[in-house]
Amino acid sequence: MSGSPSSTESVPREPLDRSVLAVFSGLMLAMLAAALDQTVVATALPSIVGDVGGLTQLSWVVNAFVLAICVSTPIIGKLADIFPRKTLMQIALLTFLVGSVLCGLAQSMPQLIACRALQGVGAAGIMVLSQAIIGDLISPAERGRYQGFMQAAFALATVSGPLIGGLAASTVGWRWIFYLNLPVIAAAMIVIAIRLDRGESSGRSPVIDWWGIVLLSGAVSLLVLIAGWGGTTYRWTSAPIVVMSLAAAVLLVVFVQVQRKTAEPLMPLRLFANPVIRVVALLVFTQGFVTLGISTFMPLYLQLVHGASPVAAGLRMAPMMFVMAVTAFVCGRAITKLGRYRVFPIAGTLTLLVGVLLLAQLGISTPAWFQLLGLALCGAGLGMTSPVMMLAAQNAAESRDLGVTTSTTTFSRTMGGSLGLAVLGTVFATSLVGSTSSGTVSGSLRDVGHHSTTINRAELDALSEPARTELLTHFAQALHAVLLTALGAAVIGCALAFLLQERPLRRTTRGKSRSDPDTAEEARP
Repeated sequence: MSGSPSSTESVPREPLDRSVLAVFSGLMLAMLAAALDQTVVATALPSIVGDVGGLTQLSWVVNAFVLAICVSTPIIGKLADIFPRKTLMQIALLTFLVGSVLCGLAQSMPQLIACRALQGVGAAGIMVLSQAIIGDLISPAERGRYQGFMQAAFALATVSGPLIGGLAASTVGWRWIFYLNLPVIAAAMIVIAIRLDRGESSGRSPVIDWWGIVLLSGAVSLLVLIAGWGGTTYRWTSAPIVVMSLAAAVLLVVFVQVQRKTAEPLMPLRLFANPVIRVVALLVFTQGFVTLGISTFMPLYLQLVHGASPVAAGLRMAPMMFVMAVTAFVCGRAITKLGRYRVFPIAGTLTLLVGVLLLAQLGISTPAWFQLLGLALCGAGLGMTSPVMMLAAQNAAESRDLGVTTSTTTFSRTMGGSLGLAVLGTVFATSLVGSTSSGTVSGSLRDVGHHSTTINRAELDALSEPARTELLTHFAQALHAVLLTALGAAVIGCALAFLLQERPLRRTTRGKSRSDPDTAEEARP
């Protein structure tokens, strides 16, 4: 299957199925709620601490959610290839619903953290199973336009999450950021229950790779903890980080050996023998690395250098997400029309590379239009790339591996973001502390630089004008180092995009024939 469709012919359009559209609307609602909960909490954290306390555990309100997603994603993907996806989706929706209710009712920080982890398990299920169900219902030739809608929903959640969290915390109370999920998830549950067929099981015995689950969960948990603690709570060379790194490496090595010998492996190694899936996994890793770096450090730049409030900084990031949503929608429809996809990640990664390069030039006096141009190019690049990744991976996967292929792609993006943020955070802190320790700044200014992770505008305003200008200059230099590192990941992404193979997009679905060897055979490289 190495050929490609003719460039002069478009793929015939299939008529829209109302039942498919109904199911897709339910999946969109669920995905929107799950994506929103990754960003909605950040601006409400001060209100949460003021109500339930636990300032020293504050970061775990976010970390518990991310950790649960990382650990659960590959497990759910494997289960989706064994059990009916509708049943698993209903369990995921119920888990997320219960987790949301319990988060809103939490009376202490440990309770809230535990409930956020439960929410994360449900969110992982929603994300993986939604994409797998779409793979069942919609052929790859038609799936591009639907992926465009999905990416637009993610962009909307990214922009609106901090705004909704801040508004809810300042008006009706922080608990409502969780209660708002209830009608959305309830509507999704009703649609899924009524309109989605139960489907068939894989026909295989439900053998669970318990050793694989334990080993991978342990390794992923350690990697996420290393990413969260390294360079902040502990030095990268400290004993806890070194021990956890060695333990994670050992667990991963043992996990690979177990996967080689297990009859029903949690993450089949044959996936990575497929050149398309292998390239997609690496490419989405770099995309996650770059995306989270931009979305984390650019708001910090806008707040400190330009004095924007958290909400205003979020609004000034909106053009990037708006352009991403529009580009993803347009590219998704173009893929459906042309039946080709390889050109879009190539153009997208090149565009993202130019955008990151522009952002790397930001200083304390950079005009707003230059920032806007850099962010818009990054959004356009991500919009051209993101819809293609899941489509290309699912199109190349064997029928029996659709669920685990979906979860592997999602997992790679999430781990890229988590580990990328750790690397970029270390680059930022090292650059800033190094520059403010050069001996050319005052002791008070050096203290501010050494505590850059908690620096805020009030501290800056308390400094004298020369000291404030000097620190902001050092901050801009540290941001430059961060974005140059992200630029390196973007360059790798460009190279990977050129390695991505073009394969004809199938015009058949696999939802009703997961155990059919003929269907599985057509996807083999």
